[in-house]
Amino acid sequence: MARLTKAQKAWQPGMPKKRRSTKVMFASVVLALEAFVAFFATLVVFGLRGREVPQPLILAAGIVLSLVLIGSCAFMSRRWGPAVGWILQLVLIAAGFLEPMMFVIGVLFALTWWYALRAGIRIDRENAVRDSEQTQWEQNHPGEPLN
Repeated sequence: MARLTKAQKAWQPGMPKKRRSTKVMFASVVLALEAFVAFFATLVVFGLRGREVPQPLILAAGIVLSLVLIGSCAFMSRRWGPAVGWILQLVLIAAGFLEPMMFVIGVLFALTWWYALRAGIRIDRENAVRDSEQTQWEQNHPGEPLN
Protein backbone atom coordinates (compact mmCIF):
# COMPACT_ATOMS: atom_id res chain seq x y z
CA MET A 1 0.00 0.00 0.00
CA ALA A 2 1.38 3.41 -0.96
CA ARG A 3 1.97 5.99 1.75
CA LEU A 4 -0.12 9.14 1.49
CA THR A 5 1.40 12.61 1.58
CA LYS A 6 0.25 15.21 4.08
CA ALA A 7 -1.81 16.93 1.36
CA GLN A 8 -3.44 13.63 0.36
CA LYS A 9 -4.38 12.90 3.98
CA ALA A 10 -5.90 16.36 4.43
CA TRP A 11 -7.95 16.19 1.22
CA GLN A 12 -11.74 16.14 1.51
CA PRO A 13 -14.29 15.87 -1.33
CA GLY A 14 -15.18 19.28 -2.71
CA MET A 15 -11.89 20.91 -1.70
CA PRO A 16 -10.49 23.22 -4.37
CA LYS A 17 -7.20 22.11 -5.85
CA LYS A 18 -4.26 24.30 -4.84
CA ARG A 19 -2.88 26.23 -7.79
CA ARG A 20 0.70 25.37 -8.78
CA SER A 21 3.22 28.19 -8.75
CA THR A 22 4.01 29.58 -12.18
CA LYS A 23 7.37 30.81 -10.87
CA VAL A 24 8.31 27.27 -9.85
CA MET A 25 7.20 25.87 -13.21
CA PHE A 26 9.10 28.51 -15.23
CA ALA A 27 12.24 28.12 -13.10
CA SER A 28 12.12 24.33 -13.43
CA VAL A 29 11.83 24.56 -17.22
CA VAL A 30 14.87 26.85 -17.42
CA LEU A 31 16.92 24.53 -15.19
CA ALA A 32 15.90 21.46 -17.19
CA LEU A 33 16.93 23.15 -20.44
CA GLU A 34 20.22 24.15 -18.85
CA ALA A 35 20.82 20.53 -17.89
CA PHE A 36 20.66 19.55 -21.57
CA VAL A 37 22.96 22.43 -22.51
CA ALA A 38 25.41 21.42 -19.78
CA PHE A 39 25.41 17.83 -21.03
CA PHE A 40 26.05 18.84 -24.64
CA ALA A 41 28.67 21.38 -23.55
CA THR A 42 30.37 18.51 -21.73
CA LEU A 43 30.57 16.61 -25.00
CA VAL A 44 32.01 19.67 -26.74
CA VAL A 45 34.68 20.15 -24.07
CA PHE A 46 35.39 16.41 -24.14
CA GLY A 47 36.00 16.58 -27.88
CA LEU A 48 37.97 19.82 -27.96
CA ARG A 49 39.95 19.70 -24.71
CA GLY A 50 40.15 15.96 -24.07
CA ARG A 51 43.95 16.00 -24.32
CA GLU A 52 44.42 19.01 -22.00
CA VAL A 53 42.03 18.01 -19.22
CA PRO A 54 41.58 14.39 -18.07
CA GLN A 55 38.63 12.93 -19.96
CA PRO A 56 37.05 11.18 -16.95
CA LEU A 57 37.13 14.50 -15.07
CA ILE A 58 35.37 16.28 -17.93
CA LEU A 59 32.65 13.64 -18.17
CA ALA A 60 32.16 13.38 -14.41
CA ALA A 61 31.92 17.16 -13.93
CA GLY A 62 29.49 17.57 -16.83
CA ILE A 63 27.24 14.73 -15.77
CA VAL A 64 27.23 15.92 -12.15
CA LEU A 65 26.36 19.46 -13.26
CA SER A 66 23.53 18.16 -15.43
CA LEU A 67 22.17 16.06 -12.56
CA VAL A 68 22.44 18.96 -10.11
CA LEU A 69 20.54 21.20 -12.54
CA ILE A 70 17.76 18.61 -12.87
CA GLY A 71 17.75 17.86 -9.13
CA SER A 72 17.54 21.51 -8.16
CA CYS A 73 14.10 21.69 -9.79
CA ALA A 74 12.80 19.90 -6.69
CA PHE A 75 13.86 22.81 -4.49
CA MET A 76 12.37 25.69 -6.47
CA SER A 77 9.32 25.86 -4.20
CA ARG A 78 11.55 26.44 -1.16
CA ARG A 79 12.48 29.93 -0.05
CA TRP A 80 16.15 29.36 -0.89
CA GLY A 81 15.47 27.58 -4.20
CA PRO A 82 15.92 30.60 -6.48
CA ALA A 83 19.25 31.39 -4.76
CA VAL A 84 20.46 27.91 -5.69
CA GLY A 85 19.35 28.64 -9.23
CA TRP A 86 21.39 31.86 -9.29
CA ILE A 87 24.46 29.95 -8.10
CA LEU A 88 23.94 27.43 -10.90
CA GLN A 89 23.69 30.33 -13.38
CA LEU A 90 27.14 31.47 -12.24
CA VAL A 91 28.49 27.93 -12.61
CA LEU A 92 27.16 27.77 -16.17
CA ILE A 93 28.74 31.13 -16.99
CA ALA A 94 32.03 29.96 -15.40
CA ALA A 95 32.01 27.01 -17.82
CA GLY A 96 33.11 29.61 -20.33
CA PHE A 97 36.64 29.20 -19.02
CA LEU A 98 36.63 25.71 -20.56
CA GLU A 99 34.64 26.60 -23.67
CA PRO A 100 34.42 30.35 -24.41
CA MET A 101 31.01 30.07 -26.11
CA MET A 102 29.58 29.11 -22.71
CA PHE A 103 30.09 32.72 -21.58
CA VAL A 104 27.49 33.78 -24.13
CA ILE A 105 25.18 30.83 -23.48
CA GLY A 106 25.53 31.23 -19.71
CA VAL A 107 24.66 34.93 -19.79
CA LEU A 108 21.68 34.26 -22.06
CA PHE A 109 20.43 31.57 -19.68
CA ALA A 110 20.98 33.89 -16.70
CA LEU A 111 18.78 36.47 -18.43
CA THR A 112 16.21 33.77 -19.12
CA TRP A 113 16.39 32.72 -15.46
CA TRP A 114 15.84 36.32 -14.31
CA TYR A 115 12.86 36.71 -16.64
CA ALA A 116 11.35 33.37 -15.61
CA LEU A 117 11.48 34.35 -11.94
CA ARG A 118 10.19 37.87 -12.59
CA ALA A 119 7.33 36.80 -14.86
CA GLY A 120 6.46 33.84 -12.64
CA ILE A 121 6.17 36.03 -9.54
CA ARG A 122 3.97 38.51 -11.45
CA ILE A 123 1.68 35.77 -12.74
CA ASP A 124 1.46 34.16 -9.29
CA ARG A 125 0.38 37.52 -7.82
CA GLU A 126 -2.24 37.99 -10.53
CA ASN A 127 -3.55 34.47 -9.93
CA ALA A 128 -3.80 35.10 -6.18
CA VAL A 129 -5.87 38.25 -6.80
CA ARG A 130 -8.04 36.39 -9.32
CA ASP A 131 -8.60 33.49 -6.89
CA SER A 132 -9.46 35.90 -4.09
CA GLU A 133 -11.96 37.76 -6.28
CA GLN A 134 -13.47 34.46 -7.45
CA THR A 135 -13.92 33.26 -3.85
CA GLN A 136 -15.48 36.58 -2.88
CA TRP A 137 -17.87 36.45 -5.85
CA GLU A 138 -18.91 32.89 -5.02
CA GLN A 139 -19.61 33.90 -1.41
CA ASN A 140 -21.73 36.87 -2.51
CA HIS A 141 -23.60 34.95 -5.25
CA PRO A 142 -24.18 31.41 -4.00
CA GLY A 143 -25.45 29.02 -6.63
CA GLU A 144 -25.46 31.58 -9.49
CA PRO A 145 -23.73 30.74 -12.77
CA LEU A 146 -20.84 32.94 -13.90
CA ASN A 147 -22.31 34.10 -17.25
